[in-house]
Amino acid sequence: MAMAAAGTSASFTLTKLLSSPKIKQPLSLLSPHKKPNSPFSSSAAFTPFPLKFHHKKPLKFSTTATPKISATISVGDKLPDSTLSYLDSSDELQTVSVSELTSNKKAILFAVPGAFTPTCSQKHLPGFVEKAGELKAKGLDTIACISVNDAFVMKAWKKDLNIGDEVLLLSDGNGDFTRAIGCELDLSDKPIGLGVRSRRYAMYVEDGVVKILNLEEGGAFNVSSAEDMVKAL
Repeated sequence: MAMAAAGTSASFTLTKLLSSPKIKQPLSLLSPHKKPNSPFSSSAAFTPFPLKFHHKKPLKFSTTATPKISATISVGDKLPDSTLSYLDSSDELQTVSVSELTSNKKAILFAVPGAFTPTCSQKHLPGFVEKAGELKAKGLDTIACISVNDAFVMKAWKKDLNIGDEVLLLSDGNGDFTRAIGCELDLSDKPIGLGVRSRRYAMYVEDGVVKILNLEEGGAFNVSSAEDMVKAL
């Protein structure tokens, strides 16, 4: 009976001691000999601390941004003069200047990356041949296809596609005109070996001044078709 009373008294005393307001730090019953200030004490293990969560703003990604397509030439500019060439029906080399093609005239000049290449042969050039009558009905004097190929290749391409005189096929063999308007397309890293060619474009010119310029990204074929020009005019 006395032992039970002593146990009850000890339990009461310990409870009172633990709950006493005079004790500033919690007592550790597991490691009574460690200093309370030690970072490895059991008191540190049981001391609660506030958790702070930092909410970062979600990252935003734009899916509407498009690369800017630019060239030296732009709408409102006068075309620089340059000499282009072609072989006539007698295989004699002839030359024509850009100013002769466009001065006091309404003209469409369009460029392809290369003769005999798939998109140029199957879509771009044939499209302008097909729409030549419709375009000239809108007052056009000249429709010319320009490529950084020599005049012999351009003549062979014309023969291969069985094209008449609806569209002039002109050689910018050294790329002088292409460089002058800032439309070079460097394909020298491609294994096919095209070197530096022209970006694909179609422009409408009045008296040598660019009124419409549909410039493609590289050799893409999205905005420079004959249909695009018919709609624009």
